[in-house]
Amino acid sequence: MRIVQAVGWYYPDHAGGTEVYVAALSRRLRDAGHDVRIAAPDAAATVARTYEHDGIPVYRYPIPARPTREESQGAVAVRGTERLHAWIAEYAPDVVHMHTFVTGLGMPELRIIKQLGARAIVTTHSSSLGFVCMRGTLMRWGTELCDGVALPAKCAACVLDEHGMPRSLANAVARTPAVLARLSARIPGPLGTTLSMPDLVRRNLDLQRELLALADRFVVLTDGARQILLANGLDDAKVRVNRLGVAFEPNGPTSPAKARTRNRPVVVGYIGRFDPIKGVEVLARAVSLLAPDVPLVVEFRGAARSGAETRTLERIRMLTGGDPRVRFANFVEHREMSGVLAAYDAICCPALCFEGGPTVALEAAAVGVPVVGSRIGGLAEIVTDGVDGRLVPPGDAAALAEALTAIARDPAMIDSWRAALVRPRTMDEVAADYMAMYAGG
Repeated sequence: MRIVQAVGWYYPDHAGGTEVYVAALSRRLRDAGHDVRIAAPDAAATVARTYEHDGIPVYRYPIPARPTREESQGAVAVRGTERLHAWIAEYAPDVVHMHTFVTGLGMPELRIIKQLGARAIVTTHSSSLGFVCMRGTLMRWGTELCDGVALPAKCAACVLDEHGMPRSLANAVARTPAVLARLSARIPGPLGTTLSMPDLVRRNLDLQRELLALADRFVVLTDGARQILLANGLDDAKVRVNRLGVAFEPNGPTSPAKARTRNRPVVVGYIGRFDPIKGVEVLARAVSLLAPDVPLVVEFRGAARSGAETRTLERIRMLTGGDPRVRFANFVEHREMSGVLAAYDAICCPALCFEGGPTVALEAAAVGVPVVGSRIGGLAEIVTDGVDGRLVPPGDAAALAEALTAIARDPAMIDSWRAALVRPRTMDEVAADYMAMYAGG
């Protein structure tokens, strides 16, 4: 079977959870005898290029670093994607598996894929769930879990709030009559974007319906995501839940003997991007609230690849104020992940968005390390609060500080959580589910 894995970013420029997932899935498909290729847009390039990653061919096609409004909103094909369309036509795949829609990989590409007669599988790794949440977090006003029901006035106000508009004004603009909002899309610049926001919400819902009509299967990572799709009146017939898995074989929970060798003081790790939606600044604020005598070490581990990530890292350093209990470490290559995780007593996943995982939580469980994190998204389905980890309201630094203080003062709590950890899924199981979908299941 000829299979294309199409993804918004890829190695070596990016190495996040989605890239790890696609690489692991591609390896398993290749090992099962399939011809697998990976395609991804590249906003930093001016020419198309092909290279290999982990023995699998990767095709990168250039797209503009500054797309137009119509390109960003998916109203037209992004310049440069015609190269992808031609590449797919030449390769003639049996299946194209799209992973999250981004600029340069969206509905125009899905339409082309179906015109060429390939089977289309779409997996949404982001909190937008396709085109449902324009804010991309499923957090109402960025602070509380949203019910996910997309309504023009409601969602337009939330997006305008995200862009800095005062909430009262955002609510007023979001109530722009439908006809006026539609006509405003013709106005160039920020004013047109602002006034047409309610119409963009409507158009996105139309795109979501078209997505489910065209895709052979639409895959989400959690039951909660599936329920949100149903709450929006979307057809359940094509929706599948395929939960995340770990890319290495789990060893199961640590034994009681190993649990007794935990660190003193307790060491909690954060591994991930320095991105505000990951809640990393919430963790920093929680650390700043800890009493001076709390016996805890918190390690922030990741790479600051962009200016925004560098600024976030600087804010973390400022918030923690040189606290000797805080340390910083470098980015972890995935092949080293299990060993790094196993050195912690617990990890912290303080996300401020409705994640499908995070994958690092599953990887931690695979080596016997429990999670303290946000009661949201996939984590709320992975962790049983007080049984094999701890969940707190997203964004609540005080609650997170209390949870960290509790395990620092009573480390036996960690031992009981370790004993209750269950074996996470593996990417072998994930791949088997996909192979059934590729075959028409």
